[in-house]
Amino acid sequence: MFNHYSLFSAIAAAVPDRECVVFRDRRLTYADVLDRAHRLAEFLLSQGVTLHKERDALERWKSGQDHVALYLHNGNEYIEATFGANAARAVPFNVNYWYVEDELTYLLDDADAAVVVYHATFAPKLAAVVDRLRRRPLLIQVDDGSGNPLLPGAYDYEAVLAAGSGAAPDTEPSPDDLYIIYTGGTTGMPKGTLWTQAELFAGAIAPALEAYVADMTSMQCLVDTMTALPATPLLPMPPLMHGSAQWVAFLGLFSGATIVIQGVVDRFDAADVLTTLARERVVVTNIVGDAFARPLCDELERGSYDLSALTSMMSGGAVLSPGMKRRLLDLLPHVVITDAVGSSESGSLLSHVSQSGGDTSQGVFAALRDTCVVNEAIDEFLSPGHDGVGWLARRGPIPLGYLGDAAKTERTFPVVAGQRIVVPGDRARLRGDGLIELLGRDSVTINSGGEKVFAEEVEQALVCHPDVVDVLVVGRPSERWGQEVVAVVALRPESTATDADLVATAAARLARYKLPKAVVRVDTVRRGPAGKADYGWAREVAVQASEAIAR
Repeated sequence: MFNHYSLFSAIAAAVPDRECVVFRDRRLTYADVLDRAHRLAEFLLSQGVTLHKERDALERWKSGQDHVALYLHNGNEYIEATFGANAARAVPFNVNYWYVEDELTYLLDDADAAVVVYHATFAPKLAAVVDRLRRRPLLIQVDDGSGNPLLPGAYDYEAVLAAGSGAAPDTEPSPDDLYIIYTGGTTGMPKGTLWTQAELFAGAIAPALEAYVADMTSMQCLVDTMTALPATPLLPMPPLMHGSAQWVAFLGLFSGATIVIQGVVDRFDAADVLTTLARERVVVTNIVGDAFARPLCDELERGSYDLSALTSMMSGGAVLSPGMKRRLLDLLPHVVITDAVGSSESGSLLSHVSQSGGDTSQGVFAALRDTCVVNEAIDEFLSPGHDGVGWLARRGPIPLGYLGDAAKTERTFPVVAGQRIVVPGDRARLRGDGLIELLGRDSVTINSGGEKVFAEEVEQALVCHPDVVDVLVVGRPSERWGQEVVAVVALRPESTATDADLVATAAARLARYKLPKAVVRVDTVRRGPAGKADYGWAREVAVQASEAIAR
């Protein structure tokens, strides 16, 4: 399909004066953002940061382009640096800004980062690791008011842009240029997923545009169709360092929408988000499951916000429970909620649409095009109504592989019946009606007494109790069971619910062997900044609770 920079440039040429990014007091047009991206590209090229080997000369897990780390909070710079790197034929990649020094060192080394574009607030942490890296990257610091001075040898972002001409660079970007997204590392060390830009567009962006554009084989057809529509204000709520937020932003940028960014970007502030949604008359937004939905609902019940313009809310990256979905729809009955399932490795796989008064069930989804289920041995596609549990998979537009890792590439992207597929690690059942029952990540499956227990299934049963604020379910060692199911639960402060009450709620929905053998109470369930579960932390809490009892 399309190179991302080329498509964005075509959109900007069609609607140069349309607002592209609104962030705090900045209102940048498409022409403004493209000009700033060109200035950054000019600087990168002057430093030799670009493509060095074309895609067709490389194995699937290798890159022939320089890599540009985006160590940034949400802001216009994230978007400018993305397209600036693309224009220079370098590859931007995401950096989780919550990483500690060792994790940051691992990530930058694994990516062989040639450049780090970073907010000044991260300068102290970056300073502590930069001399430990195998390759010292070019540093470009974005002033964010934190007061941290430039690191030695670093360039100031705005000074770099001011020195540029704004002219389009003399490069020939290709649809085969890479898009790299690092996985969150919740199931092991972070891995750089390599997509071509064309495949990422086809796998993660195009399905959402098909309702508007019948023919996307032509860039001009896409541009003409989308820019003829009024500009839609769209707010990607999670950090742009996560794929779900990036893909929602791309959806807007490749359709001529206006990307709105909330003012508070170093934490999730529900009041600030809702104020921004109301002020900018945002039409489309996305959240990350209950972790975002709950504080939004709490704030909507406390305050008064005019969200009459909002029509669509997407949720992905974490579970949105039926109870929380109903609560959102009670507060925002005019909004359609799309519960989406996907991953960095797969793009969009499944969806479930809920409206006020309709079905808000969880766990059963409609399959998107190219989504499939394969058998346990991963050597056969399963038909609707198959017996047992298989693996959720996708064929069609999928990534090339994992950066620098041939073995993991072959495991995650196998060939079945002559077709190369991706198997991201979720267990699923393809029902007779064609819907897919999602059971959960295999990496957090608990083997208790010889039975497989899917953690997410137990979590969904427990959150049906009205006092449960959040919960993670993990396995811990057990002499009797091998692993026993443990629920790490945060309850409402005023709750008087007993452990037996919680288990009884789950028992109404689950077989006995799936029920928690223990409940560990915590003030807050730890999640990442985008709401993703921290199962490593939950396991530590469960084990420590067991050890405390033993003492």
